[in-house]
Amino acid sequence: MWWGVAAALLANALYSVGFVLEKRALTSLPQVTVRQPVRLLGLVLRSPLWIGGSLALASGFAAQLAVYRTLPIAAAQGIFVSGLVLLVLLSSRLLGEETTGRERYALGAILAALLMVVLSLREGADTVSQEAPYPLVLVVCVPSLAAGVWLYNAAERRSRHRHRAPTTGVEYGVAVGLLYGVSSLAIKGVSSQLTGHGLGGAIVGLLRSPYPYLLLFTGAFGLVMSQAALQRCRASLIVPVCTTVTCLYTAVLGTLSFGEALPQDPLRLALRLAGIVLAVAVLLSMPKHDRAPREPIGARELTPP
Repeated sequence: MWWGVAAALLANALYSVGFVLEKRALTSLPQVTVRQPVRLLGLVLRSPLWIGGSLALASGFAAQLAVYRTLPIAAAQGIFVSGLVLLVLLSSRLLGEETTGRERYALGAILAALLMVVLSLREGADTVSQEAPYPLVLVVCVPSLAAGVWLYNAAERRSRHRHRAPTTGVEYGVAVGLLYGVSSLAIKGVSSQLTGHGLGGAIVGLLRSPYPYLLLFTGAFGLVMSQAALQRCRASLIVPVCTTVTCLYTAVLGTLSFGEALPQDPLRLALRLAGIVLAVAVLLSMPKHDRAPREPIGARELTPP
């Protein structure tokens, strides 16, 4: 169990560093858009700083495999969300981003909500499931992917309105969070295929499952969508929103899909449900627009004299 906790903390650090490095790299690049994915990839792949960030994120995904083999899904999500504190600190120091008082209170409330989820866990009382019916996984994941892509496109259309106030990125964060939630379930599924089989059997079983194909879809679309959103919005807001949606999605639907039972004790059950409700309420109350347009770091160097 403690190996899982250590792996989750390592994943937190890798995710935070990865997002901040990618954001730092994107601020010095020309504007990217999801409508030109090839151009986007060509730009970011020429940036050593962005490549370093993407390698950190990939390492974080790898650490998740160890987490899901040793911890219940809900417990893992509670630990993952604690990485928001490190993300906000790094964004402030390395990106010069400032959060409003309302946003700081919101982040504190999110951490409190997911602390409730962690407190609802008890060692030895929560089982780690390894299997989920493939039809159920597809029923859960396919509509979520469609909803994430639709929401992102809707946010893109609204952002192109000339007189619309600048967005903080909440809608983008929710959309990308849905894709990463599906990716998180797929990683859980991959970890289950790597348990109790030889190498050959594990590879065959993995290819017969929907998990590698879900990972390919979420990896491709999530990469393009997240980079465009990161360039336009503050990492200190969009990443916490994305992380919250991902963790709640995985904790709720992952627990149901993989058959990990809710607590039987009334107090533990109340803590878990209250934490989920509070996190969703805070997410819905977050501001949707910045007060004024913000000039990205490095924009002046890109503006011709």
